[in-house]
This record gives sequence, structure tokens and C-alpha cells, in this order.
Amino acid sequence: MTVLPKPAPGAPALRIRDLRKTYDNGVQALKGVSLDVQPGDFYALLGPNGAGKSTLIGIVSSLVNKSAGEVSVSGIDLATRRDEAMRQIGLVPQEINFNLFEKPLDILVNYAGFYGVPRAQALVRAEEELRSAFLWDKAKVMSRTLSGGMKRRLMIARAMMTRPRLLILDEPTAGVDIEIRRGMWSTLREINAAGTTIILTTHYLEEAENLCRNLAIIDRGVIVEQGPMKALLAKLDVEGFLLDVEGALPAALPAIEGAALSAIDDHTLDLDMPRAMDLNRVFAALGEAGIRVRSMRTKSNRLEELFVRLTTAGVGAADGTAQPEPEPVA
Repeated sequence: MTVLPKPAPGAPALRIRDLRKTYDNGVQALKGVSLDVQPGDFYALLGPNGAGKSTLIGIVSSLVNKSAGEVSVSGIDLATRRDEAMRQIGLVPQEINFNLFEKPLDILVNYAGFYGVPRAQALVRAEEELRSAFLWDKAKVMSRTLSGGMKRRLMIARAMMTRPRLLILDEPTAGVDIEIRRGMWSTLREINAAGTTIILTTHYLEEAENLCRNLAIIDRGVIVEQGPMKALLAKLDVEGFLLDVEGALPAALPAIEGAALSAIDDHTLDLDMPRAMDLNRVFAALGEAGIRVRSMRTKSNRLEELFVRLTTAGVGAADGTAQPEPEPVA
């Protein structure tokens, strides 16, 4: 993996100040968004459908015209030095957008040429990126013959051809199975470890919790929460556990004041309890009921819980208040 040059000292990889966008139909997609993404970070941008994520990414990648505000990439102002700023960015959109009748090697070389990379240098880079993406053996086959996961990896390899300081991934694992998704996680960790700052949007909250160190949650055009992943998750006052028990569960489970206990199956309990509650009290109540806990593990839905609490996710569909985000057009 190629080590990328470091950004200017003190300059965020991405700096956004009071960013606003109002579409011609009057929809306010962004209402004063401000955030900083530091160099080398792995940053999650989360939000329900229509929250403003696509508009924000569209503005940063110069596909959408802002209404007001400032955007800079590695200290380079997007409005006044657009071409220079765009050379710092690699974008992996959600939809497959390369020519399926081109070969992967040609796709990468032609993309690099569009950004002024000499062909000889582009060929070297293309081999390097295809090998990193485990696609070198597919370099000269028609891209339409690639699997869905291979196509996703090819899009990441293409974005890396310009050696971007900032890689933006819009739902990169959408529609792929869990095995392919976890393989892509490994690829993204390697890219990040080599020095590339990554911004990830995803609907797989487990993905964000596993990969990202910091996050921002956007809802209805405003940032409702942002900061370190661990610090935000720590704000939850409820913890969830899965308890594996020995033998079969009794017909009636004990009532534990302040905690919610339910059976998933004959050998597994689902426990939700306040963070301040002493687990020993729970184990004591279970022991009195003849239930012996063999092992326990934390449920992996903490970020999902935080997400639902802070946003209108799951609400708009029921009450009609959710507004679809306009397509990202200028």
C-alpha cells in the first residue's frame, strides 16, 4: 500500500462551516452544517434517508452547488481553488458508474489520465491498486463479468488512482453479502492505515461502529450529534447483553427491577439494563430462579440505539413527516 503525502500542518482533511443548500423547489437540504475531519481519521457520516447526506457529499465532491457556507480540503478552499481541491479527493459513489464493457486495467488508467497522471505512471499505479484489491487476475476481463463485490472493490481502486488525501465512500457495501462486506472492511482499514482520511456513509450501523473513530449524525439538514464514537456511545444510559444459559429456561423469568429480561430461545436471554446497575444483582436474581449463566456478550446495536434516539429514523414513515432528499443536482 502506497504511503500518501501528509496534508499541510494544522489543516483539517475536510473543514465545513455553516454549509447551506436550498433547492429550487424550496427544500432546505442543509441548514448550517459545520464539521471538521482530521487527517488520518476514519469518519462516519450517518443519517436517515432525506437527512442531507447526499447533498453534503455532492457539495464536497463539487457535484452540487452550495447556497452558502465554506468548504476546504486539506486547507484548500473549494470555491476559489476547485481543481486543486478536487485532486485531494477520491469519491466512491453508491451506484456502479463505470463502463461495464471496459477492462478494469483500462478503467483505472483512463481515470488517472483524466486527472493528468502520465500513462506510464498510471499503468504502474493500476497494477498496484488492482493487486491491493485482489483484482489483478481480472485486470483484462470485461468488467461486466465481475461479481458485485469485485465491482465495489474496483470502484475503490479507481478512486485511489489519484492518490487522494481524502476518500469519500457513499454506501460502499450496499447490496453485498456479509463475507464480501467484511473483506472490504479489511481493504478500507489498510487504506486508512496508509494515511488516507476516509469519510463513510452507511446504513449498516455495525459497519460504522467497527470501522470509524469519529462520527457525525445529520438529520433534517442539521448535525444533531458529532464527536468520538466511543464518547457518543458512552452517552447511552442503557446497555444490552445476550446471556447464554446452561440447560433450559424456566417457564417464568424473574422480574428484575429496572431491567428488561426476555427469552430469545430456550438457552438465550436478552437483557437491557441501566449502565449504573450492578450486574451482580442481575446474576443473583437469575441464580435464585435456578438460571445459571454460562457466558455473556454485549449486543452490537448500541450505535443503532443512539441513531434512533437522535434522529427521525423510523418516524417519518409512520407520520408522514419525512421529506425525501432531492437528487444531488446543482
